[in-house]
Parts: sequence; structure tokens; C-alpha cells
Amino acid sequence: MKALLTRFSWPGALALAVILVFVAFALFAPWLAPLPDQGLGAPNIAAKFQPPSALYPFGTDHLGRDMLSRLIYGARVSLTSGLLIVAFSLLIGLPVGLLAGYFGGWLDEGLMRVTDVFLAFPALLLAVLMAAALGPGLLNSIVAVAVTWWPWYARMARAEVLALRGQPYVEAAQLMGVSHPRIILRHILPAALRPISVQAALDVGPALLTASALSFLGLGVLPPTADWGQMVDAGRKFFPDRWWYSATPGIAVFILALAFSVLGDALRDREGGRRDDAA
Repeated sequence: MKALLTRFSWPGALALAVILVFVAFALFAPWLAPLPDQGLGAPNIAAKFQPPSALYPFGTDHLGRDMLSRLIYGARVSLTSGLLIVAFSLLIGLPVGLLAGYFGGWLDEGLMRVTDVFLAFPALLLAVLMAAALGPGLLNSIVAVAVTWWPWYARMARAEVLALRGQPYVEAAQLMGVSHPRIILRHILPAALRPISVQAALDVGPALLTASALSFLGLGVLPPTADWGQMVDAGRKFFPDRWWYSATPGIAVFILALAFSVLGDALRDREGGRRDDAA
């Protein structure tokens, strides 16, 4: 762990440590949550709207559920949403960009025009429309956001392939009769993945923010599943008198999104340093 953290500058190492804490919350929520049953949605009406105290560090909600337990369980939904949105976007956009950039011609033209159609719509608005059409639910909200994000990865992958396609080792492989799929997978994809993976790390934060926004609008997971965006929406009705209800999940979203952004910046700086050394 120490060796992993020392590979980054101190902001990147701190961001990675914060992310690992939230990952621990998500993985070990039943053991880390003070009141696991309330984290899963069990009410305790007698304790509703308790302010932060030694017994309830982050207070309780309108059903008397411990906010700390709800926040710990909510880390599962937020991390899952952010990571799967980026993963699904890569699964769609990366093959499109690889094929368009490598083969060019009519295939490139056709795929890029489809990409332009998706880019013509505001991403958040399209995500809201898709989520409303699919209905509320974790998987539906992830798919709705991923459908609006994959064109950016397609464009980026295409640009990387265009830069790599003329490299001597790629041309040598083509002259030797190596098959196109093997050239793409063995010679182009590994080099293209490095800058794309940095961008993917940067995008996890905005992805979980977008997923939280959908939950805030009632288009994410359904109660009683703990979700930070949903908790902010429920707490805004009682703000500012019960400020902790909406403030604590909002701060959690901010911290996790910021941590991914800082980590992405640290990875980008390392990648830029490697390219300068190679040059």
C-alpha cells in the first residue's frame, strides 16, 4: 500500500487514500455501519430527526435511520454507478473508435456520423430522457448515462489510432501479413489504452455526479436502497432546519468526485512525464 501511494504526488496519494476508504465502506458496509439494518432501510420512527451526536454522528433522517449507516451503504451505489458508467462507455466507444481509426474510409465516415448524432444532444438532458424512458433503477440509470458518454471515448480512441497507425512497428506488422484483429489488439490497443485510461479515471467523478443527479430527480435506485442523490432529494424538504439530512450525503458526493478528479490529474501528470522521458 505504501509503495502504491508513493508513486503519486501528495495530492494524488491523498485522493487515492480517500477513494480506498470509500471502497472499504462499499465492500465492508455490513461490518462498518453502526446500524446495518437501518443502512438497509429499516425505520426507527422514535429517533427521527435526531441532530448529530455521539450516538448518531451524522444525525438521523425522517424515518429515524442512522445517517452514517446510510452513507456507508450509499457508497456502494455511488461507486458502482461511477465505475460502471465509465466501463459501459468504454465498451461501446473504444471498439467504435478503434475500427473507425484503423480502417478509415466509409466505415470511419459512417461511425463518426453516428457519433456526431449523439454528441449533438446535451449529455445530461439526453441522460434524463433515456432514464425517464427506461424507468427508475440502478442499471437503467447507468445505461442511460453510458449511452450519452460513449461518443467521447470513440473520438478519443479514433484520434489515438490515427496517431499509431503510421508507426513503423504497425506498418512492419502489416507487411508481414499479420491479421488486422491481431494488429489492433496486440500492437495498437495497448498503446492507445494508456491515455484513455487516464481520461477514464478523470471521468469517474463526473459520472457519479451525473448518476447522483438522476437519483435526485427520482430516476435512480428506488427506496429503501441507500443512495446519496436520493438522500439529498429527501433532505431538501427539511432544509435548513434539519441541515444534516441533505448536507452529509451532498458532502460525500463532493469528496468522492473530487478525489477521482485529483487522482485522474495525478495519473495524467505521470503519463505526461513518461511521454517527455520517451521523447
